[in-house]
Amino acid sequence: MFHGVSHIDVAVKDLARARRLYAEGLGFVVVREGAGFCDIDANSLLLRLIESRSVEYRTAIRLQVPDVNKAWRHLLDLGARVLYEPARTEQLELAGSALDPDGNCLTVWRALSEDEYGFLPDLPKAQAWLGDAEQLLQTLLTRVPSLFRGLARRKVVREAEELARGKDVTREHVIRAYIRANARITRYRVRAPLLEQGVDLDRYQEDFDS
Repeated sequence: MFHGVSHIDVAVKDLARARRLYAEGLGFVVVREGAGFCDIDANSLLLRLIESRSVEYRTAIRLQVPDVNKAWRHLLDLGARVLYEPARTEQLELAGSALDPDGNCLTVWRALSEDEYGFLPDLPKAQAWLGDAEQLLQTLLTRVPSLFRGLARRKVVREAEELARGKDVTREHVIRAYIRANARITRYRVRAPLLEQGVDLDRYQEDFDS
């Protein structure tokens, strides 16, 4: 029944002014324009600026950016007004908001990396773990780049619980799972983190070779 979202309408009083902000200011491309409107390719969807004598409704637009503070200051330089200064949110994002001259809300945001959380995410456990086993895995995961840490967490937990076969997951299971969760060709990378935790790697040669 529905093909999907084609445009987001943005009501503005001064089309030329809005065009300068949304196209030239934000670096987006005008793909079509006519009397009283302008379509702008915002990379993931089209914004349709619609000129109106009276802006009866406001639009809220979220812009994903690599540098929130820099992008937010750029919005202010373009004539937007401060709504919320950049700050961490409960959704584990960094976000800041400003209002364009017509009162439409522009929010610039990015997701926080795990290194910025300020806490360790829970392990996705399906069975009981001994305390030292969980602590060891959380420590080992800090050596994984934050971009890949979520995937590594799921893989190692699943492998450890398969090795435990329904029993409590122990430190031994975690060490073996941490090794086995990596492709054989890249397992050399886990040696240094394990050595730092006092692990005798000779005991786990079979896991490195499996």
